Amino acid sequence: MAEVAALGLGAWLVCAFAVFCGTFLQRLTGQGFGMVAAPIIALVAPEFLPAALLLLGTAVGLGATAFDRGAVARDELPAGFAGRAVGAVLATLIALALPDAAAFSAVVALVVYLGIALSLLGVRVEIRPATLFPAGVVAGLMGTLTAVGAPPMALLYQHEEQRRSAAMQNTFFAWGMVVSIASLAVAGLVRWPHVVLAVTLLPVSLVAIRASRPIARRVARASIRPYALTLAGLAATVLLLKQIL
Repeated sequence: MAEVAALGLGAWLVCAFAVFCGTFLQRLTGQGFGMVAAPIIALVAPEFLPAALLLLGTAVGLGATAFDRGAVARDELPAGFAGRAVGAVLATLIALALPDAAAFSAVVALVVYLGIALSLLGVRVEIRPATLFPAGVVAGLMGTLTAVGAPPMALLYQHEEQRRSAAMQNTFFAWGMVVSIASLAVAGLVRWPHVVLAVTLLPVSLVAIRASRPIARRVARASIRPYALTLAGLAATVLLLKQIL
């Protein structure tokens, strides 16, 4: 509790802003939570990443999935789920080797850049087990290390109908958060301060999910994606410059 209190109100409000924006975008598009929230939080509270954000992401993913569960194609889940689990285990081994918060912050920034690049690719990839599994592995690696795991699945589902795309991505996102936090917990990388910060920010996520409901019916995914990518890119750039300068 003392570590969370030591953040101060200003840093907590920055975290709350990041979580609200990330949750809002995640609900509408099936991606954006980690890509937006992780680099912003890393600026003020890198010691709480990725565990606190993964804990929050579990609630965000489940809440977002609940609204569009009728659009979830269950036959596509096993391969993606398996890949995400494998990626989470591999990422935990890497996380144990990261030397300090500065190195982790640099990893966050670079993964966000990779996520933006993947999101901007216009290639069409057939959705089948042979593509879902490797996409899940990459998402598990990215998501467990930095809480930015959506881009690989977003690449697969970017040409699908909006509701189906968001539903599938949110489902993979929720599962990914669960396996990632479980893997980190087994490795001893989840501590009580992470849990406390996540609990204090949970109401912010719930408000964001609620606020997105009326907008979800009117706003097309393509119309907000540029803003999400711009915000994520700016945050990652500031974070990277902070480590260099």
